[in-house]
Amino acid sequence: MIKLMFLYGIALLWIIFATLQDIKTREVANWLNFSLIIFALGFRIFYSLFGTDSQSFAFFYQGLIGLGIFYAIGNIFYYGRVFGGGDAKLMIALGAVLPLHETFTDNIKIYIIFFLIFLLAGSLYGVTYSLKLSFGRNYKKFKKELYKQISINKNFVTALSLIGIVLFFTGIVKSEIFVYIGLLVFAIPYSYVYAKAVDEVCMIKKIRASQLREGDWLYKDFKKGRCFIKADWEGLTKEQIRKINKVLGKNKFIKIKEGIPFVPVFLISFILLFFLTYHGNLEYLFNALFEI
Repeated sequence: MIKLMFLYGIALLWIIFATLQDIKTREVANWLNFSLIIFALGFRIFYSLFGTDSQSFAFFYQGLIGLGIFYAIGNIFYYGRVFGGGDAKLMIALGAVLPLHETFTDNIKIYIIFFLIFLLAGSLYGVTYSLKLSFGRNYKKFKKELYKQISINKNFVTALSLIGIVLFFTGIVKSEIFVYIGLLVFAIPYSYVYAKAVDEVCMIKKIRASQLREGDWLYKDFKKGRCFIKADWEGLTKEQIRKINKVLGKNKFIKIKEGIPFVPVFLISFILLFFLTYHGNLEYLFNALFEI
């Protein structure tokens, strides 16, 4: 139990630092994520070499397996444009921490429970954060942008709304499944215009060119004279920032797109996983979900 508490302690401390950094700067330093991997694997190596448990070596190589699995998942989320680079690297780093047992099947249960917690916490956090942005000090601008987006996408909104209504009433007459499908289809266009309005009003920031940092996302493609820089998911490089400062001037303003600080979801999920593990409810929860 001591070895697990040590791993939890290291990871919790690192995630707290990463959360504070993400909230403050909207990024997580590479050294923070990479050092978590080094400390976690370093502890596993130490325990494997000097532990008295007959399965102590398994504690190390399960960490490597977890790191490999989370490396794949982190990259899927990153290239699927769900995560930014810092979030993906933190997910990979947790792969070296979360294998808490010496057997692969027991660790798979931990991974599944963690991701279910993570997805649920992420969904609730995302909705809560977007509501805070849209109905806070930006409400008037958001309301105006929402009507604008509905107008721009009126054909899309009208078409799916009608399809959703037809499916809903079809479900009342024929099969209940069409009721749920109809509600889902009806909600899609309104969810889209809401997200688009939040994005345009609350996530766009105007800063001086001198304030640009590596990894910042351009709001749109930058073009001035012969200089053209495409706005992409990878964010700005140091060389691209240098070019923008040279062409535009350090005191001129440029629009960038900010993301929601997502590392707090890692912190929430990790704490919940800890309590489930500490109180012995992890196995019970997994079995209950499997039966469902």
